[in-house]
Amino acid sequence: MDRIWKKLAAACLGMVLLLGTAACGSQPAAENKEKEAGPYAGLPKVVLVGGDSSGKGSVGQRFGELVAQKVGKKTGGQLTIDYHPNAELGGDEDLLRQLRANDIQLVVGQMAPVTAFVPEGAVFDLPMVFAPYDGKTIDRVLNGDGSFRQKLAAAYDRAGLHYMGTLQNGTYRLMTSNRPVKRVEDFQGLKIRTMSNRNHMAFWSALGANPTPLAWPELYFSLQSGIVDAEENAADSILSANFNEVQKYVAETNVILYANEMVLNKKAWENLPKAYQKALEDAVREAREELAPTLIQVDRDCKEKLQKKGMTLVAYPPEFYQAVRNQPAVQELYKKIDAQTGGLGTVMREELEK
Repeated sequence: MDRIWKKLAAACLGMVLLLGTAACGSQPAAENKEKEAGPYAGLPKVVLVGGDSSGKGSVGQRFGELVAQKVGKKTGGQLTIDYHPNAELGGDEDLLRQLRANDIQLVVGQMAPVTAFVPEGAVFDLPMVFAPYDGKTIDRVLNGDGSFRQKLAAAYDRAGLHYMGTLQNGTYRLMTSNRPVKRVEDFQGLKIRTMSNRNHMAFWSALGANPTPLAWPELYFSLQSGIVDAEENAADSILSANFNEVQKYVAETNVILYANEMVLNKKAWENLPKAYQKALEDAVREAREELAPTLIQVDRDCKEKLQKKGMTLVAYPPEFYQAVRNQPAVQELYKKIDAQTGGLGTVMREELEK
């Protein structure tokens, strides 16, 4: 009997040792798996829907798609962006309405349409305000941690939006037209398409032109049929939209900085776990840093291609820009926009000068 009890005791001891060994062996495996998942371990999968209304292959589209690619890679597919470029989800106004309603969560676009919801965003409507500065100086103000950036972000928050940052490098929107514009007087009576932005329209009216707001998808036909004579866009957008087929001249008017911002719905942003927020912030910053150096070359290459396709490039001396800024109606517009933004225009100009 003693022999039987000794055998049972030995067997039980063996089982305990075996179970203990198994438990010890599984613990490092679990720890390794959690370590590989990093800060996203245990977080739910999230899909953000976003888009732009930029032309096919434009910088805006590249910005949005690169951020989507980076954030998906960073999080191992835990946070993804279902991105729809080239106005697949609608034009500027449609996208912003959907964004504010949280029907979509992310939009890449130029600043002008946002001023309908964020009055302070009108600082970007100040005509030729960025012209004296290089891309690095502008980037420091728009994407740094100074007073201007903080005040701008707070304004977006009040509108139910979250400002993520702006991609630019000191290049500008150009004007295409079916007649040459070489002097300030040549703007008289020019029917020019604008975005739905009252300050843009006020600027062109100040020069004697007839501004007409039109959605992007309507623009080609409107130029072709003569509904409008001219439009203003970045060189890559002009090229991708084939406006060279319906316009003869491309002019370096340089009124508005060519910049694409990324904006999220505020609630969608706040509902993201902190780890996802950081991954998205890092993805936006990295995408800006990668794409910014290419913008100057893209601008130059697109201008050359437009000329090869038959367009005439119109360049202006410094005196032309000064003459535009000196127009009494333009001076009044500067004051009006600064008041509209609660003095944010003054803050921005002061930071640009630092």
